[in-house]
Amino acid sequence: MKKKRDFEKGVTLIVVIIVLAFLLTIGVMLLTVTGTGPKVAGNVRTQQLTFNTAEAGFDASWRFISDNLINEVWYDFSGQYRTTFDGQAGLDDPTSANYFRKLTDQQLVEDVLTNPDNFIFASQPMPNDNRFTYTVFLINDEAGGGTQDDIDTIMVCIGQGPQNTYSRLEIEVEIKSIT
Repeated sequence: MKKKRDFEKGVTLIVVIIVLAFLLTIGVMLLTVTGTGPKVAGNVRTQQLTFNTAEAGFDASWRFISDNLINEVWYDFSGQYRTTFDGQAGLDDPTSANYFRKLTDQQLVEDVLTNPDNFIFASQPMPNDNRFTYTVFLINDEAGGGTQDDIDTIMVCIGQGPQNTYSRLEIEVEIKSIT
């Protein structure tokens, strides 16, 4: 009979070890999940702030364009479009490898800083938090085809935040004539 009890003690020990291993695994998973939650929330918050920065770039650019139109510095958007990337044409041509929608936000911002031609704002810091900046430029919306006019354009607003976080807005802007 003594051998049966030794066997039962061994089985009990194995069951206890398996249960403890299971509980340890659950505990580690809970620690991992609760540890990553704040990181994810922080990333979402940074992304939201970066999007808000892109919107702020639109607001500032809209005021800039309106002032130029009202003060008759600009009559339309001719001569204001950004057309090159890395010194090569095609930024506004959908068939080109340099088309702005085929490029990353980081590439576009770096190009504006490297080749400062035809932009409205280049890495303009936010007044309340200089970790966030916006870059804004105009693209000719008829460059890939269509009837050419200079009364409408695509305004590209790129917000940039910490840890290479980017957010892009593309807004079509049109000048309405008042007659």
